[in-house]
Amino acid sequence: MTQPRQFVIEADGGSRGNPGPAGYGAVVIDPVTGETLAEAAEYIGVATNNVAEYKGLIAGLRAAKALVPDASADGALQVRVRMDSKLVVEQMSGRWKIKHPDMKPLAAEAARILPASAVTYEWIPREKNKHADRLANEAMDAGKRGKQWEPSASTAALDTPRPSAAGLPPVSGPPGDAAAGAAKARAALASRPGAASAPARPAQAGRAAQGNGTGQAGQGNGTGQAAQADRPASTDRTAQEGQAGQVDRAAQAAQADRTAPQVGWGAAPDLGAPATFVLLRHGETALTPEKRFSGSGGSDPALSPTGRHQAERIARSLAERGTIEEIVSSPLRRCRETAAAVAARLGLEVRIEDGLRETDFGAWEGLTFAEVRERYGPDLEAWLASAKAAPTGGGESFAEVARRVAATRDRLTARHAGRTVLLVTHVTPIKTLVRLALGAPPEAMFRMELSAASVSAVAYYADGNASVRVLNDTSHLR
Repeated sequence: MTQPRQFVIEADGGSRGNPGPAGYGAVVIDPVTGETLAEAAEYIGVATNNVAEYKGLIAGLRAAKALVPDASADGALQVRVRMDSKLVVEQMSGRWKIKHPDMKPLAAEAARILPASAVTYEWIPREKNKHADRLANEAMDAGKRGKQWEPSASTAALDTPRPSAAGLPPVSGPPGDAAAGAAKARAALASRPGAASAPARPAQAGRAAQGNGTGQAGQGNGTGQAAQADRPASTDRTAQEGQAGQVDRAAQAAQADRTAPQVGWGAAPDLGAPATFVLLRHGETALTPEKRFSGSGGSDPALSPTGRHQAERIARSLAERGTIEEIVSSPLRRCRETAAAVAARLGLEVRIEDGLRETDFGAWEGLTFAEVRERYGPDLEAWLASAKAAPTGGGESFAEVARRVAATRDRLTARHAGRTVLLVTHVTPIKTLVRLALGAPPEAMFRMELSAASVSAVAYYADGNASVRVLNDTSHLR
């Protein structure tokens, strides 16, 4: 019995704007020798991360199929797909439901290319997906110049050398005709002028895997990329967020890359996509309409019926936008309940971050502003006058909250560089993040309106700059 040919496919996709200028990359690798057998990449116009990730998967599967004439026959080919998009891996593995209408046809297209029994999926961290990431960046860079990616111009294999198969997990079963694949790779390599030390990129396989992108602006959850050696990846989520405070850095391209506003921005380097935090204030509780102090030192109220309705509305809105990649929540109940509604829609897990909790308002918990003025007038006046003054009874000052929130921000931006993360939190942490991003004084806290279940957004760039993109958006509640 003829043994199946075995390949490893690594695929990636990214969007500089999410949605924004997007591209994908895919590489087919011999799992025994570690040699590159085919590469594919394409600039697909304006799309989101998830669309680009799926396009990369489709291109990789088609490239693998093109290398084996009878690939569609059962037992002719065995492929292990490795991607850093957990969404695509889990959906194609059948463990996550495909809920968004824009993802369903892409997943169906990928599933039709090879028999289901021939393909397995594995999630890998982004640092192990550099070859496909580089191809995706090359494609986006080409699109920025108004061109398409050309295999002959690619340096992805050189930038991510793979001298052997070390580190590649073996595809289950026998090695198959690995020698023939390696020979084909070497033959293609020898035919390329000036490429004596580069792994092969058979043009016919790369070309066969192209032409799959339509520039559709679907929904994003994967990781986006920018034109840098490692992976500063995706960016923002709402259409409104993508408009405010951005600089057009590619007038010739279909849509601009986004960078942080800064002195001398016209000559500034491309810093890549930022870590973008979508800041969601929790839905209403029974205390919210009465404007009572409700912090982390009180009764920890649940969402009211109105609050639960608001949580469902924002969950539906975020699912339609399709750009959230992670969800992080305050430990307080009203935030956890709001986050759970969104997570259920998006098929994501919620991670709890204590640094996102609301201010401890001490003895003021549960009181209205008028009641606090009546009972604790001098303390209230001091609190309004100085960020260092704390509420009566051992509460937190705004200065203390700012230090806590800033430390949390730094941890999260480092952990989620280039990704779009939903932070479900409270009035004071959100206002603090916005204030710090703007470089505004503490008294700016009293000049911001922040409604229940409102969305704000701040993007954080590699050079430390930040860009406030949205504040107090409640359009999803109307």
